[in-house]
Amino acid sequence: MAQTEAVLKPLLEEAVPFAIVNNAGFARDTLLAMMADNEWNDVLDVHLGGFFNVTRTVLPQMMRKRKGRIVNIVSTSGQTGVAGQVNYSTAKAGLIGATRSLAAEVAKRKILVNAVSPGFIETEMIEDLPLEHIVPMIPLGRVGKADEVANMVDFLCSDKSSYITGQVFSVNGGACMP
Repeated sequence: MAQTEAVLKPLLEEAVPFAIVNNAGFARDTLLAMMADNEWNDVLDVHLGGFFNVTRTVLPQMMRKRKGRIVNIVSTSGQTGVAGQVNYSTAKAGLIGATRSLAAEVAKRKILVNAVSPGFIETEMIEDLPLEHIVPMIPLGRVGKADEVANMVDFLCSDKSSYITGQVFSVNGGACMP
């Protein structure tokens, strides 16, 4: 937390951002029975700790301005659970809960909090996956592009989303329809 504050507080003295996009994350996939403590702790610390440290540092300033947007990048893994990803699924599910709880806390201050839940997106996270087996299970028949996720984030940070808070928006080609 101290490192986050040391970096952000001087910037907050100059300007308060209208939006925060919490997108830090990585996976350390393995079965829970074989998961090392650091594989659990590191994943939860980056996903949940990153959200906590950044948001808690910036939020008081947003609340004083009585406006803002917070968008958390979650995952279909957090909505459905995935074998071999108990740590990652837990972290993303935790962010979904944090999104909804924080939305309820800050709505009266005109701060909107939502989540975007990508499925299989063309990034380094899916480079080693057997896409020939995965793509046929996606109703749109392809993996997504990063700009398709960015477009949803852009919408949620715009005035067009002024009556939306506490929601999870899936960007996954229909692969997960909760």
